[in-house]
Amino acid sequence: MTDLSVNVDHVATLRQARKATFPDPIEAAEIAERKGASGITIHLRSDRRHIQERDVAGLRQTIKGKLNLEMAATEEMLAVALRYGPDQVSLVPERPDEVTTEGGLDLLSKGERVAVAARQLQAKGIVVSVFVDPEPRQIEHLLSTAADWVEGFEINTDRYTKAEGAAAEAELQKIVQVTNMGLDGGLRVYAGHGLTTANVGPISSIPGIEELNIGHSIISRAVIVGMGQAVSEMLRAMA
Repeated sequence: MTDLSVNVDHVATLRQARKATFPDPIEAAEIAERKGASGITIHLRSDRRHIQERDVAGLRQTIKGKLNLEMAATEEMLAVALRYGPDQVSLVPERPDEVTTEGGLDLLSKGERVAVAARQLQAKGIVVSVFVDPEPRQIEHLLSTAADWVEGFEINTDRYTKAEGAAAEAELQKIVQVTNMGLDGGLRVYAGHGLTTANVGPISSIPGIEELNIGHSIISRAVIVGMGQAVSEMLRAMA
């Protein structure tokens, strides 16, 4: 079965709305793990709109599974990652005015900068992944240049989650195609963005995708039914 890494960013979003001490993303992460999540994902943004550096430190000390830190390839974020040593860093694009991550990294134009950051992380024993759109040219470029600095990539499923009917099937086939390209090239494959219990099944059924990173839909559901129930519902949908 495909693993589930629960993104707890939006637990911190609710906390930061009041600049309070609760709800605590660390507590949410512990519940998620008890209910079957294989790991926890967080995105430390430059504007600190949700996750704070203290959350990175606390989660590093607390959770039992894989800690996946999403971040931009900047000197500021590299310093944080090297300080706390997450199990994995997922390098993502970031713009100050975006609501959430919009699109994958353009490795054709920014691959050199990403590679410099990735090699620094890898030298400290941190596994590196990159967030990319399901475009063959991006994967081809990754495979031709990244053998020495990346272990895997996360497929951006956003377009698939917004499409319907034949368009959704077409997007799904793109995801299958780049998954197979990555596997044939010896890379690990992950996926995420916009996934819900209603649309996750076809993605989790793709052979070779080993982990899904899901946050917003789980945390939104948790507001209604609780964190444990929300994680359990997602795992059932994935199965």
